[in-house]
Amino acid sequence: MSTNTRKNAAYNVAYRLFSVLLPLVTAPYLSRTVGTDGVGLYSYAWNISYIFVLVGMLGLNDYGVRAVAQIRDDREGLDRTFSALWQMQLMVAGATLLVWLAYVGLVADAEKAIAVQLTWMSVSCLCSFDWCLMGLDLFKPIALRNTFVKSAAAACVFLFVKKPEDLWIYALVWSMATMLGNLSCMLSLRGRVSYHPVPIRESLKHIRPCAVLFISVLAVNVYRTMDKVMVTALAGTSENGLYENAEKIIYCLSGFISAIGTVMMPKVAHMQQQGRTEEIRRHIDRSMSMILCMVTAMAFGVAAVADDFAPLFYGAEFTYSGKLMAPLAFTLIMIGFANVIRTQVVLPQKRDYIFVRSVCSGAVINLIVNALLIPSMKSMGAVVGTLCAEMTVPVVQYLLLRKELPYGRYLRYAGIYALIGAAMFLGVRGVRLILPLAGWPGLALQTFTGMVIYMLLCLLYWKKSGQGIPLRNTAGRDS
Repeated sequence: MSTNTRKNAAYNVAYRLFSVLLPLVTAPYLSRTVGTDGVGLYSYAWNISYIFVLVGMLGLNDYGVRAVAQIRDDREGLDRTFSALWQMQLMVAGATLLVWLAYVGLVADAEKAIAVQLTWMSVSCLCSFDWCLMGLDLFKPIALRNTFVKSAAAACVFLFVKKPEDLWIYALVWSMATMLGNLSCMLSLRGRVSYHPVPIRESLKHIRPCAVLFISVLAVNVYRTMDKVMVTALAGTSENGLYENAEKIIYCLSGFISAIGTVMMPKVAHMQQQGRTEEIRRHIDRSMSMILCMVTAMAFGVAAVADDFAPLFYGAEFTYSGKLMAPLAFTLIMIGFANVIRTQVVLPQKRDYIFVRSVCSGAVINLIVNALLIPSMKSMGAVVGTLCAEMTVPVVQYLLLRKELPYGRYLRYAGIYALIGAAMFLGVRGVRLILPLAGWPGLALQTFTGMVIYMLLCLLYWKKSGQGIPLRNTAGRDS
C-alpha cells in the first residue's frame, strides 16, 4: 500500500471500529440492565429501522463512492455528479422517511416506544455524505468526527440508562449519534465539492444503477438483519437476545474487513480508470493473502475462547451466546474472501450483476434454511442459515469468475492459514485444559497463547515460502 492508502485504511478501520465497537463496549452494561428480553426487543426494533435506512440510501454507499472516485479529478464534473446524486438521495430518503413514520404510527407494536426514538436514523439518511467523502479519499474527517460523537453517546448510555424501562433512552442516544455524526461530516465537504441544482431527470438517471446495487445490499441484510426478525418471530425475544450478542462480536470483527474493502474500492476504481491492469492484479493477490491471514486468525481465535468469553463479557444469562458465537466466527473467512472479490474486482469494473447474483443467492439460501431450522433449533438454526448464506456468496462468485481469476492460488492461501488457525485453536484449548485459570486471567492467557502461536507459524510460513509479510508487500507507488 502507498502511505496515503495505509493512512486511509487506518482511519477507516477506526471509523468502522467505533461504529460497532462503542455499542459493544456498552453491551455488557445493557445486557445486565435489561436482560435477554430487553436486548432482543431492541434488536428487533433496530433491525427493522435499519431496513428503512438501507432503502433510504438505495445502494448509494457503493454506487456513490465509485461514481465520485472515477470523476474526482474533474471539479466541474464532480460538482455536477454530487449534485445529481444528492438530489436523488433527498427524494428517495424523504419518501422512505414518510413510510417509516407510517410504520411507527400504524404497525409498530411492543417496539413502538423504541421505534419512535429510532426515527432519527431515517432522518439522518437525508444528510449522509460518507459516500462522497470516501470517493474523494477523505477518510480522516469521517473517523475523527464519528469517534467523538459516538464516544459521547457511549458516555450518555452509562449516565442515563439505569433500568429496563430506560431502553428507549438507549435507542434515542444511538439514533441521535448517527444523525449528529452525519451532520458533522458535512463540514468536511466545504471547499471540496459544491452543490448546484441540476435537472431532476439527471438525478433520476442514477436511480436504476443505484437500485441494482441496492438489491444486493438488501439481500446481504436479509441474512444479517432479517435473521433477528425471524428469530424473534419464530423463537421469541429471549432467543434473539442470545443471538444478537453472539452476532455482535462477529459483526465488530467483520468491520475490519469492510473497512479495508471500503478504502480499496475507490482506489482500485481510480486505477481501473487509468488502465493499470497488471498493477491491479498484483494488488488483488496481495490483498487476498493479507485478508485471509487476518480473518482466519479471528475465526479460529473466537471459536477457541467463545465459551469462556460470552458469560464473562455479557453475564451468566448469556452463556449460550458462546455456543452460537463459535460457529458464527467462521463466517469471517467467507466474508473476507468475498469482500476482496467484490471491492477490488466486481464493483470497480462495474460488473454489478455478479454482486447481485451472489448475494441474492445467499439471501435465498438463508431464508430457506432459517424457515426450516429456527422453529426446531431456535437461535442455532439462524447460525446454520448464516453459515450457509455466507458460503454461498463466494461460491457463486467463483462460478462466475473462475476463468478470470487465479482461484487456485487464493484457495491455497485459505488452506494454509486454516491449518495455522487449527494449530492455534488446539494450542488454546490445550492451555485451557492444562492451566484451568478462571475468569479474565484465564481468558487473557488463552488469547496471548493463540496470538503467539499464530504469529510464529505465519512468520515461519512466510519465510519458507519466500512470500514475505502480505501487509508489507502491498507497499508500492499506488496513487
